Amino acid sequence: MLLIGDVRKKIAEIESESVQAIVTSPPYWGLRDYDNSGQIGQEESPEKFVEELVKTFKDLKRVLKKDGTFWLNLGDTYFGAKGGHWDSSNSITNSETGTNYRMSRAAPPPHPYLKTKDLVGIPWRVAFGMQQDGWYLRNDVIWHKPNPMPEAVRDRCAKSHEHIFLFSKSPKYYFDDKAIAEPSSDINNPNDKKVRRDVWTLNTSTYKGAHFAVFPMEIPELCIKAGSREGDVILDPFMGSGTTAVVAKRLSRKWIGIELNPEYAKIILERTAQRTLF
Repeated sequence: MLLIGDVRKKIAEIESESVQAIVTSPPYWGLRDYDNSGQIGQEESPEKFVEELVKTFKDLKRVLKKDGTFWLNLGDTYFGAKGGHWDSSNSITNSETGTNYRMSRAAPPPHPYLKTKDLVGIPWRVAFGMQQDGWYLRNDVIWHKPNPMPEAVRDRCAKSHEHIFLFSKSPKYYFDDKAIAEPSSDINNPNDKKVRRDVWTLNTSTYKGAHFAVFPMEIPELCIKAGSREGDVILDPFMGSGTTAVVAKRLSRKWIGIELNPEYAKIILERTAQRTLF
């Protein structure tokens, strides 16, 4: 099921405690403007962005089952590089969909303590905010990208990872460690699998007509396998190009997606309707 609109309004249409796992990657702060007033990610400060996300996730807690899990992918940014007000003159258009993205300019409003070139720490700000709001923070999985976006920097290391936080609403929750166990490296004991470790090395992916990078299939696959059973409902409240839905369908799970951008909604419906899922 796909709901088109703002997650803060559309979440009310989902039944309480009907979702087994939430798997999502919300808009990053100050990265792109999809020309929707008040959209998440367009806030003028990291504090306001974190506050809005935490408030939104509080509403999501209502639809999650008591033994459910929430898998949250977030990347970081540098202050002064992205974030703050939007500049309509600095825009690009996706040639496949015609969607216009306004890129954030390089001079956000002054901040009480963040300085230009400071790493903002968005992922951990959100994680601590959710922890204070009652969520159980269970894992910080590092998504290591062997093929990261190139950066023209010479005074720091290039970024090549993002965070995938595992949250639960209860101290006891469903987690199938065997479903995502790592293959054995011992040729003499091929069945001796290990508990999956918290660094996942996965290449970034692209999808024709979508934004610049999408979830690699392996991320929602690991999250869905660990956090749900066949027939369970998976929710992605920031569905983007629909990768979570495609994987959920392939794994015999039901899915609910919420997407603000109508152009992306078309992509989601096209991808989930295909006989061959990719």
